[in-house]
Amino acid sequence: MADHFTIAVVCTGNICRSPIGEVVIRDAIADAGLTGQVRVFSAGTGDWHLGEDADHRALSVLTEKGHHLTDHRARRFAAADFAVADLVLALDQSHVDTLLRLAPDPVAQEKVRLLRSFDPDREDDEVADPYYGDRRDFEISYAEILAAAPGVVAHVRERLA
Repeated sequence: MADHFTIAVVCTGNICRSPIGEVVIRDAIADAGLTGQVRVFSAGTGDWHLGEDADHRALSVLTEKGHHLTDHRARRFAAADFAVADLVLALDQSHVDTLLRLAPDPVAQEKVRLLRSFDPDREDDEVADPYYGDRRDFEISYAEILAAAPGVVAHVRERLA
């Protein structure tokens, strides 16, 4: 492992769910006192929004909840990202499928997990895409991601031990 444990949060276009996940997980890592040991970034499986800021509804929900996302520019997850990421958190099954196809080897494939798999009380394994919805859909995505964050932190603690 490199000098940091690195988490990648991946959704479709890297403007809605994964930026929310990046910030929520980064803040949970900071609250756990692990900032110096863990890095978090986000990316998308597609190239539709490359270079764009996060969706204004995602930014609004994050700000309202006390989080800050600055200097975000949507990017696409590349096969080379598996070399730096220790954990790749997909937001839905389509992302898992894409990431598994992109992974260069079985070791890389083992890094891919559904984010909600870290929420023991989940009713579903996926965070639904809020893009075509309204602000309430973004609030639901935020809540689902937030519920999984403690499990992600616990997993990282185990891996760092």
